[in-house]
Amino acid sequence: MRRRLVLTLTFLFVVVGIVVPAYAQQQAAPPAPLDAAGHAEMIKWSIITAGFALGIAAAFGALSQSRGLSAAAEAIARNPSAAGDIRGAMILGLVLIESLVIYVLLISLILFFLPPFAK
Repeated sequence: MRRRLVLTLTFLFVVVGIVVPAYAQQQAAPPAPLDAAGHAEMIKWSIITAGFALGIAAAFGALSQSRGLSAAAEAIARNPSAAGDIRGAMILGLVLIESLVIYVLLISLILFFLPPFAK
């Protein structure tokens, strides 16, 4: 029964993969090129947007890290024998939170130093 289900799903994916391109849209006309003023305006707003994104990510990243550290300290105070496990989970959580902020930093730096929609 399981083999039949796998074969049916495989056949379904193949059929969908063949049929879907038939319903694809035609290529859209290219957008009109920006003039110098429009390009400068777009660069200005991309820098402002990147700055706000970085500020928001840093603020909420710091808040979530402080809450996680507070909860870990409270948990260690309640059960000192589990300090090693709690510390490991806390460090992993802090690393994951900080990685999100670093991703926003990377995107912000790309927006700062590369002109958007440049040809």
